Amino acid sequence: MVTGLVGAEARPAGLTVNSFTSVSLDPPLVSFCAGRTSRTWPVLQTAERICVNILGAAQEETSRRLARSGPDKFAGVRWSPSPAGQPVLDGTIAWLECTVEAQHPAGDHHIVVARVHALGTTEGDGPLLFYRGGYGRFTPA
Repeated sequence: MVTGLVGAEARPAGLTVNSFTSVSLDPPLVSFCAGRTSRTWPVLQTAERICVNILGAAQEETSRRLARSGPDKFAGVRWSPSPAGQPVLDGTIAWLECTVEAQHPAGDHHIVVARVHALGTTEGDGPLLFYRGGYGRFTPA
């Protein structure tokens, strides 16, 4: 889940992304894919910084809410500010505050490379996973 504050009124915006991965430790870089048809990504990428939220297993509804289209999809979503004020969603197991370094068109997505400036973790029950069209949980062996 990628979030940020956008517009002159600094309203929260967010979208569900896929293919999140670590890219580099030095400098600290991550990447994710945003759909080319997304209406939220063009707005969100104008934010000074963005926040990558790693959702916890109990946050399926938050993921579904921010994955759909609409002007008020952030209504009822609780969050607190990152060090630079970006939305860290309540219940996330980890978050990374970033700036966009580069974007690369790739089929029906943009591959976004982002530089990590701050990060944090919380106690949680493991990550929310999306696999083969459905949500699930990671079960360690």
